[in-house]
Amino acid sequence: MQDELIIEPGKAEKNYWADLWRFRELFYILSWRDIKVRYKQTVVGAAWGLVRPLLTMLIFTFVFGKVANLEVKGGAPYPIIVFAGLLPWQFFSAALTEASNSLIGNTNLITKIYFPRLIIPASAIIVSLVDFAISFGLLLAVMIFYQYLPPIQILMLPVFIVLAFLVAFGAGLYITALNVKYRDFRYIIPFIVQFGLYVTPVGYSSTVIAEKYGEQARFWYSMNPVVGVIDGFRWCITGEPIYVPGLLLSIVVCFIFLWLGIWYFRKTEKSFADNI
Repeated sequence: MQDELIIEPGKAEKNYWADLWRFRELFYILSWRDIKVRYKQTVVGAAWGLVRPLLTMLIFTFVFGKVANLEVKGGAPYPIIVFAGLLPWQFFSAALTEASNSLIGNTNLITKIYFPRLIIPASAIIVSLVDFAISFGLLLAVMIFYQYLPPIQILMLPVFIVLAFLVAFGAGLYITALNVKYRDFRYIIPFIVQFGLYVTPVGYSSTVIAEKYGEQARFWYSMNPVVGVIDGFRWCITGEPIYVPGLLLSIVVCFIFLWLGIWYFRKTEKSFADNI
């Protein structure tokens, strides 16, 4: 007896989220492939994950701490304060860049077989977590160098890692969908990343905003969801007091971005194979 293939209208839509689990092996394969490609035929391999944040930390420590005189007095050593802000920012910027080009880079796969396209940008963001883990190991080495013991709230750090992932995931989904439809959008992404570096408190504490412009300015400054993530990292790693109203605003904006990214991605997903 031959098997029958029944095509039911709308069945793919109803089973979409279940298909994400069914295609979990593809998620693993894409992630592992991207990790190997990233470090293949490089001179120092995975050490690039150490060199880049280390050099950036040194530059930021000099520019913001010595030249701009934004160094925070007391508490943790300033290089650790900078590194605590640099960790989530580099993860976010790398995840956003990788996710935005992920669909274009998998054109052959998208045009040949069916699977939930959400897997592609998600796997690209997971790859950025590898760099994050390497950089976090470097942060631990810096702590040992300065003989610095982090506070007990470092146990809450996974919560803010998840928040950083959600921010990057929501923004990445929206931008990668735009990048399929408007190819020249890829030229805007590096500008967004570069501009974002200076409007987030990476090399300085967000308390500087309150000192110069008042608490209300700091609250609206937290509409940048990465601000809340960085403040959370610094609270966990350095014990710097967290600005709760700003954190709550950043969380709300994070989930708005997440909803907007998923909604727009799903809305345009059917046309990816035609536009790509």
